Amino acid sequence: IIIEGKSKTPVYLSLDNGKVEILEAESLWGEPVKKTAEELSEKHGTDKRKVACIGPAGENLVRFSSIMTGDYRAAARSGLGAVMGSKNLKAIVVKGDKKVEPAKPEKFKELATDARKRIINHPFSKDTMKYGTTILVELMNEIGRFPTKNFQAGVFEHADDIGGEVIASEYKEKDRACYACPLHCENFTRVTEGKYKSSGKVEYETLSALGSRVGNSNIEALLYANELCNNNGLDTISCGGVIGFAMECYEKGIITKEETDGLELEWGDEEVMIELIEKIINREGFGDKLAEGTERLAKSLGEEAQQYAMIVKGQDIPAQDGRAQKSMGLAHATANRGADHLTAFEVLSEVGFNEEIVNRFGEEVLPEAADRLNPKYKPLMVRDGEHFCAILDSVTVCKFGTIWPPALYFQDFAEALTALIGINYSESDLRKIGERIFNLERAYDIRGGISKKDDLLPDRLTKTPAPKGPNKGEVVELEEMLQEYYKLRGWDKESGLIPEEKLKELNLEGVASELAEMGKLP
Repeated sequence: IIIEGKSKTPVYLSLDNGKVEILEAESLWGEPVKKTAEELSEKHGTDKRKVACIGPAGENLVRFSSIMTGDYRAAARSGLGAVMGSKNLKAIVVKGDKKVEPAKPEKFKELATDARKRIINHPFSKDTMKYGTTILVELMNEIGRFPTKNFQAGVFEHADDIGGEVIASEYKEKDRACYACPLHCENFTRVTEGKYKSSGKVEYETLSALGSRVGNSNIEALLYANELCNNNGLDTISCGGVIGFAMECYEKGIITKEETDGLELEWGDEEVMIELIEKIINREGFGDKLAEGTERLAKSLGEEAQQYAMIVKGQDIPAQDGRAQKSMGLAHATANRGADHLTAFEVLSEVGFNEEIVNRFGEEVLPEAADRLNPKYKPLMVRDGEHFCAILDSVTVCKFGTIWPPALYFQDFAEALTALIGINYSESDLRKIGERIFNLERAYDIRGGISKKDDLLPDRLTKTPAPKGPNKGEVVELEEMLQEYYKLRGWDKESGLIPEEKLKELNLEGVASELAEMGKLP
C-alpha cells in the first residue's frame, strides 16, 4: 500500500477485501490508541479485522512516534507515526477473508511441524516462554551490556528490581502468543492498584529505556510509563533515549531548571520521567524540545551536549552497550535505518552458541568468534546476520525462534518458501537476495548523503573504557571492524560507497546508473 499526499481533514483508510475507502476520522483525532481501535472495530466489526493507528504523539508529529497495532504492538522506530500524522491519516483498517493455500500443502505442513519442534526443544526456549524478553535484563546486566544512565555504564545496580524474575512473580497475569506461535513470549502484566495502575506487555528494550537508561528502579512506574507510551503511540526506546540524554545534560549543567519548566531532571526520578513523557506527547513546554528527538535537541544545545547524544545516523541506540559485545557495536554503526540491533541481531557471540557458530562459519573461527569481547570475526557474523534478517523481515517471520534461539537458518526458509509458493529457492538464492536487499537499502541511504562518515558510534563507546562490570576497560574497536566489514561487503574502504561492479553483481544495474549520475559511486 502506497499512500501519497495529505488529506485536508483527518481520515482513515478502510480495506475490506477488494473494497477501498477513505473515511472521515475527525471524531477520532486526539483519541488514544485503545479507544481508536475499539471504536473502529465496533464500527466495522471485529471478525478478521485489524487496526493500525496512531495516537496523539503521531498527530502532534513527535519525531519518534509509532504506528500501533492492537494495544501494544508498535512499528516503533524512526518516527513512522509522525509520517501518518503529517498526512492526517489516523488509522488503517484491514479485513481479508481469502486463505493462503500452499503450493505443496503436505510438504509445507511437514516443514512447519519440524520447525516448531526444533524451536520448542531448543534449550533456550524454556526461559523465553516463561519470561519473554524481560529475562534479558538480568542476563545483559550480568555481562555488562545493560545501558545505564545514558550509557555511562552497562551495569545497573537495581536491575533485579525491574527484571524478568520480579515481573513474572509479581506482575505477570497470563501468557499470550502471536497467532500460531509456540513460544507464547508475550507476558501480559498488570498493576492492580495505586497511582501506577496499568496493564499491558513490556519488552526488554523498554525495561532498559524507561528503567536503567534514566536510572529508574520503580517497576510499577516503569510499567505505567510503558502503557502511557503505547496508548499514545510513542517509541519507548527513543523516548527513554531523549530523556536520558536530557538528564545527563542537566547533570552536567548544560540544561538548567529554567529551561525544563521548573523540573529537576534527576536520575531515577520516576515522577519526572512520567511528566516528561506526557509533555512530549502533547509537545507542551520543554516537552516540545524533547519531541524533536535527541539529535535535534543536541544540536540546539551546542557542541558540548552533542558528545552525550547516544545516537547513530540520528537514531537513539537501543539497549546494547557495544563495549560488552563488539558485534552489537558494529551492528549499530552499520544498520541502514540508524542504530538498530535487529538489522543484524548477532546473538551467537552473546552467550557463545559454539555449535551454531561452527555449523555456519567453520571450526577455524573458534574460539575468537564466540568471545563477545573479541572483535575478530565479528564483521563476518554481522554481515551474515544482516542478510538473514533481511530475509526474515521480507517473509514477515519473527526473529524469536529463528535467531533467538538460533533454531532455523537460510536452508529452512528456502525449503519453506518453495513449498509455500511453488517457486524453487535454494539456500544460495536466499543468501543473494538478502545481500541484494541490504545493498539496496544502503544505496537508498547513499542517495540521501550517507557514507562512511555516518557509520560511527559515539566517542563514549569507542574512546571511553567501560567503567565497571565484566567488560571494565573495554571499548568498541569500530574502525578495525569496519575495514574488515567493508572488505567482506565489497564496498570502498575509504568512502563506504558501493562500487558499480558490486551493484551489477546483485542485479541492481538501475541503481548503479542512478548513483553514477549523482556522482555517488567510488
